[in-house]
Parts: sequence; C-alpha cells; structure tokens
Amino acid sequence: MNSQDHPKPTAPDRDKISSALLGGGCEPDPRFTLANERTFLAWIRTALALMAGGIAVEAFTAEVFDPGLRKAVALTLLVLALLLSASACVRWLRVERAMRQRKPLPLPLLVPILSLGGALVAAGLIAFLTYRAS
Repeated sequence: MNSQDHPKPTAPDRDKISSALLGGGCEPDPRFTLANERTFLAWIRTALALMAGGIAVEAFTAEVFDPGLRKAVALTLLVLALLLSASACVRWLRVERAMRQRKPLPLPLLVPILSLGGALVAAGLIAFLTYRAS
C-alpha cells in the first residue's frame, strides 16, 4: 500500500470553525486543495469583470442606450456578479468537502447561471441593435 491508499486524517489542531465548515474527513492532497482555490479565484475574477461591466454600462453608455435598457443591462450584469461570487464560495466549500470525504465532485451551479445570464444580456443587446437599426 502507498500513502495515497490511506490519507492522513484531518489535523486535530484545526480550529472549530474550519472543522465545522469542512465536515471532517481526510486531508486531501494539497495540490487538489490549491487547485480548488485557484478555480474559486477564477470565478471571483469573472464576477469582478461582470461587476466592472455593469458599472461601465451604467456610467459610459448614456448616449448609446435608452435609460431603461441601460439600467436593465447594468443590473443584469451586477446581479450576475453577485450570484457568481456567492456561488463561487459555495462551490469551493462543496468541492473541498467532497474531496475530504472521497465523494464525487458536485456539478457546478455556476455554469448555467453564467450561461443563462450572459445569454439574457446578449439577447437584450441583439434586440436593441435590431430595433435601433430599423
């Protein structure tokens, strides 16, 4: 048997909050934990980009879009950023728990949220451009 067959148990000196959040189990390989963290940070970067996009639409497109569409696009981007950043945290925790308990990794709820939100914004802009051109 090698060391991967019998992973180390959770460190006994882990504080109570961490132990409660992580739900016990065995310490995963640090490379997997760090990869999970990098994925979390990538989702956060995407949320920040959506937030910046929402702010930019509201601040700089007053002459391009009518106020209703501008507000709708900006709010959609900001709500997507909010959902994405909150979901990233939940996703990180669920993946970390799954790795510690040797369970299958959960499917990301983030992907359909981001896809549907992006499609909604794109559809609104397509409709605007079609209406504006005629």
